[in-house]
Amino acid sequence: MYWGKIIGTLIGLATRNPWAAMAGFVLGHQFDRGFADRYRKFEKQGASISRVSEGFVMALFQTMGHLAKIDGRVSEDEIRSARMVMHRLSLNPAEVRRAIGWFDDGKEPGFPVIQRMRELRRVSARSASDRLMFVRLLLEVVLAKQSLKKEERALIWKICTELEIGRVEFAQLEAMIRAQKGFKRSPAGDADATRVRHAYEALGVSPEASNDEVKKAYRRLMNISHPDKISGTNPGPEVIAEAERRTREVRSAYEMLKARRSIR
Repeated sequence: MYWGKIIGTLIGLATRNPWAAMAGFVLGHQFDRGFADRYRKFEKQGASISRVSEGFVMALFQTMGHLAKIDGRVSEDEIRSARMVMHRLSLNPAEVRRAIGWFDDGKEPGFPVIQRMRELRRVSARSASDRLMFVRLLLEVVLAKQSLKKEERALIWKICTELEIGRVEFAQLEAMIRAQKGFKRSPAGDADATRVRHAYEALGVSPEASNDEVKKAYRRLMNISHPDKISGTNPGPEVIAEAERRTREVRSAYEMLKARRSIR
């Protein structure tokens, strides 16, 4: 993590004062350290992200809908990102339908988003880690667009204020998510996306499938292709070798998607 040091130094150099450049480097270094610590913290949160309460999920998707609609239209990128959050939260089909309904509720004119944030903080997101998780998931959808309008950024900051998230924490979250999105658009990100696509193809499911559907596909394929399942038919060496290859492929694909989608 080094962008903070680069940006801080450049800002300092713009003043033509070497001491300001040094101060910018030091402040940027502190930002990078906090960024890295926050990133590791959120990686550890992956194991608990699917244990949030219904009130948390309701407030999250209502707020997503409100922010997505604030510029007049909800983009396909925002809808796609909201779907990915549903997968990460391990919502079952009934819960997905409720989340879609809450998203639509938030799109209604006059939705009381600030009041909802106060209720969230009082009931469902009392800890700082829960509030940070809320804003992180919210930003994953909001930042799906190329840029944020002035009114969108102003409302996001009001939300952060209600949830007691400071400007430095918010900047770290935004930088982290933008860095992840930048990676996805890079050659390495393209290669990673290809591996994920192949994993879905190996299991015979689409990226829109629920976590339960992914698990069912994995179990079904393991029952079909595992060498132990065909041993009773006295198969030849080539058949056994193909069954072993297919079993490795299915298991590898599932392990990748299990990690990406926080499947329990």
